Amino acid sequence: MSSPSLPPHSADPQFPPPSASTRTQANPAHRHASAAQDQQLALDSGVLVVRLAVGLIMAAHGSQKLFRWFDGSGLSGTTDFFASEGYKAARAMAWIAALTETFCGLGLAVGLFTPLAAAGVLGVMLNAIAVTWDGGFFAPEGIEYQLVLLSGAVAVALTGPGRLAADQLLPGLRDHRFPRGVAAVALGVVSAVFVLVVLRD
Repeated sequence: MSSPSLPPHSADPQFPPPSASTRTQANPAHRHASAAQDQQLALDSGVLVVRLAVGLIMAAHGSQKLFRWFDGSGLSGTTDFFASEGYKAARAMAWIAALTETFCGLGLAVGLFTPLAAAGVLGVMLNAIAVTWDGGFFAPEGIEYQLVLLSGAVAVALTGPGRLAADQLLPGLRDHRFPRGVAAVALGVVSAVFVLVVLRD
């Protein structure tokens, strides 16, 4: 006489069938993917903080030059400053500095055309370091503050803007490439050297 067959997944109160979530958690591949997603989110969030800090600070300085906001000296005061530091075509340099700081700062903050934005910030900060070099390292006369902003721009250029950036909407810039970041750093350095060597006495 045959014993009655048990229905599939017969209930044993002491050994319940594994749930879908338990099977998923036991899957090493899923755990690895989840850890990678967490790491990517952490990287994106960290880069976003750096972009916002450096970009908005630069844009604020640019608005001081362009619009006299935040007790800025405006284009006339900026022109006088460049002239006093030995820059040729001081008025043109004032416009270049104001526009670069404003729009490259905003671009860096929102992650739009990030390599070019980072290159612009880098170029401006290298010039600022050259101007304040004789003041030593520590603020307010030294290069400490400028070096922090420069380092942030270089870090974003090399790392990329992350996924929390407007560049994600642009097919050509969606996927960051390290050589592109190196090229952005090189562009910033070359432009700064050109200004210091050719356009400054």
